[in-house]
Amino acid sequence: MTTGPREEYARLAALVAERRDQAAFAALFDHFAPRINGYLQRLGMDGGSAEDVAQEVMSVLWHKAHLFDATKSSLATWLFRIARNRRIDGLRRDRSYLIDPDDPILQPEGEEAPDVALDAGQRDERVRVALQGLPAEQVELIRLAFFVGLSHSEIADQTGLPLGTVKSRIRLAFGRLRKAIEADPRIDVDA
Repeated sequence: MTTGPREEYARLAALVAERRDQAAFAALFDHFAPRINGYLQRLGMDGGSAEDVAQEVMSVLWHKAHLFDATKSSLATWLFRIARNRRIDGLRRDRSYLIDPDDPILQPEGEEAPDVALDAGQRDERVRVALQGLPAEQVELIRLAFFVGLSHSEIADQTGLPLGTVKSRIRLAFGRLRKAIEADPRIDVDA
């Protein structure tokens, strides 16, 4: 009695399941991997992804050949069903289609308007000048809080000062900064 390809593939799968027969697996791989890859590409997958899924399917064959039941389906049907399910799983995980590339938050910011850049530069200069008029200990606390980003508690731990002292010195520094900025004749307070 002659056996057809369906029976031959089932026999090879049984060898993989029972003996981890590498020659049987290589024969199945050579036959099915390119066909699964082509099938997935016809369904719309890009070449690289289709090849990855085809590799996964063949890995399933190697590790789980014992789950294949030749009385229920052909090996081709079993493998292509695994490929189809892996493709569907991939589509479910891929949420990139939910991202709108035209969303303004994803667009790079344009160049700053010259007047805005000038105002920012002047403001920064005023603050720099005002900071120079503060005692060094207050400048250091301002630096730790606003440039390093430490909390008042972290500043207290780092400097060894009591928390209340840290808070009061920062508050005092802000009061002095405000007065210095308001007293600067170059500054338009209403701006």
